[in-house]
Formats: sequence, C-alpha cells, structure tokens
Amino acid sequence: MSEKVVPYAYEHPGSPTSVAWAKVPREPGAAEKPELIARIKRMLKEQDAVLVAHYYVHADLQDLAEATGGIVSDSLDMANFGHRHPAKTIVVAGVRFMGETAKILNPEKRVLMPDLKAECSLDLGCPADEFSAFCDAHPDCTVVVYANTSAAVKARADWMVTSSIALPVVKHLKEQGRKVLWAPDRHLGGYVQEQTGADMLLWQGSCIVHDEYKAKELIELKAKHPHAKVLAHPESPRAIVQLADMVGSTTQLIKAAQSLDAREFIVATDNGIMHKMRTLCPDKVFLEAPTAGVGATCTSCSHCPWMAMNGLLNLAEVLETGKNEIHVDPAIIPRAVLPIERMLAFARQINLPTRGIGNA
Repeated sequence: MSEKVVPYAYEHPGSPTSVAWAKVPREPGAAEKPELIARIKRMLKEQDAVLVAHYYVHADLQDLAEATGGIVSDSLDMANFGHRHPAKTIVVAGVRFMGETAKILNPEKRVLMPDLKAECSLDLGCPADEFSAFCDAHPDCTVVVYANTSAAVKARADWMVTSSIALPVVKHLKEQGRKVLWAPDRHLGGYVQEQTGADMLLWQGSCIVHDEYKAKELIELKAKHPHAKVLAHPESPRAIVQLADMVGSTTQLIKAAQSLDAREFIVATDNGIMHKMRTLCPDKVFLEAPTAGVGATCTSCSHCPWMAMNGLLNLAEVLETGKNEIHVDPAIIPRAVLPIERMLAFARQINLPTRGIGNA
C-alpha cells in the first residue's frame, strides 16, 4: 500500500516532539472501490465487528459506517455506541485517543484502528508524566481534562468533559468554590473561563486545525458572503469565536446547520464535518473558514492530518490481519473510567442527553 509522508509542525508545550509525521494512505480508484467496500462489509460481518467513525474522517468511511450498522459521531458517542452494540470487535476510524476511550469503556472487547499512529496534537501536547507533575504542583485544583487526551491523562483527572458539557461542569465546580486545573486546549479552556468566570489554570495546548483560523480573513470572507452564518468550534482562537453566530461541539454545529435560517455557512472546524452537513442539508452552501493569510503556514489547512490517515485500504488491511489493536494498561482503566462516568452521571443529573454531547 503506497502512502505519502507529510510533516506537520505544531505548538505543544510540554511535549518533546517538534514534528508529527502523518502517513496518508493511498485513496483507492473508482474501479477498485466497490469490490474493496464489499470485502470490508463481509469481513465486518464475519468478525462480529462494528465500524464507528468520526465526523472528520474520509466521507467513504462515514458512509460505510452507517451502511453497516455502525455510527458516525463524536468520540464519546462512538465509544458509547460500541459499548451498547453487541459486536465483539469495535473498529474505530479516528485518532488514537478515540480508540483508547473505546477500550476504556469496553475493556472486554477487541478495539482496532486503521492506523495506531493517527494521533492528536492535543493528546501529544499533554504527556502524562509532565501533566501529572503539573497537577501535583497544584493540589488545590480540581482536575478537568478534555476528551482529547490519553488514557493515562484521564486517569489523573477528577473529571473528563466534552466541549458541549464543559460549561455546565465548570459552572457547577465554580458554584462549589473549586479552582479548576484545565487541560489541554487553551482556547476551549479560555472560552469556558470567560463564559463561567471560574478560577482556572490552563494547560497551554492547542489543536493544529482550529488554531490556524484567521480572524482578519474571516471578516473578509463574511463581507463577500454577508448572509452567511459562522459556525465555530470552541477550540478555535478567541477572535474566531467572537465572530461566530454559533459556537459548539461537532454535533451542535451539525444541528445548527440544520436549524438556523440561512442558506450559507462558514464553518470553523475540520472540513471533514462538511460531508455530514451537506448530506443533511443539500440545499445549503458550506464554506471553510480561512486558514490562509499574511504569514500563514497552513500546516493543516482545515483538515486534521491524522484523521486523514484513516482510509478504506488500511481499514481492509487491519480487518485482514488483526493488527493495530488498541491496548490500555488494565491498571489504568479503573481510574480512567471514573472521570468519564462522573461526567455521564452529571449529564443525566442536568437532563443533558448522554448521546451526542460530543467534542472534536
């Protein structure tokens, strides 16, 4: 299987890695795709496996997941779906922390991924040992981590949150007089801090996709499309969030595209989400928020390089070989599941649906 290797530099305080390498698999041609899809469908059935895919992966994988009884959603919903589904194997089309979350919630099941090297800059930028030391240095804080973190980081936390439940959780902690240590995304943390007024100490991580959106160029694009609504994920910089008509998680942004009274939308999140938006809203126009501009490097250009590592060819390969199985230290799982269960219990307490409360 031929592939191209592309370097992606990103900011990641606390991590020793300065460059991440994404290996993008070859996309099958139109002639070979039908047989390949049929073969994957057959193997999923034979192996009692279910495919769960994130909104940011290739459209072919999203369509295949839904066509075979799987799901396309956010990371926590993907893991929960795998937990509810009777299949003995969960195949996760996404990035590594999503596979780990699926394993944490389903330790008895086999969890496979098309490529175990599909990472996340937020996860990579928050190494468990350094994060643990940071927590130890601030024992007066309640530790709240975003879903985009490793199992080991989750195991060190008091709460895990997604982007759509972060505000009510932190508001709840503030009302209890708690000081919050937040990790890893500084933009989402800053947004939550601004909205709640909570006393928060922020780990300085960022998403290489959302961090690149440019406010000046977004204003110029809005001028060209004066009736367009701006949909932004809160991992985006503050200047982008301030220009948005709606700020929310992946699931919330899709719902906004369906419900808002507009024909055009400018979307400030990974462009993989546009497949679902265009499928649900075929009469509407979706434009990418700009990443280009004066001095811009555009290292991701509105699409996660690691999400792009998921393809039909390596999906077929992992089903054929059984390689790329996710393993999480059994000693970590009981601790890592606690902050997730705490969040889900709180969601039920405030009557927030536990499905679709997702993140990136």
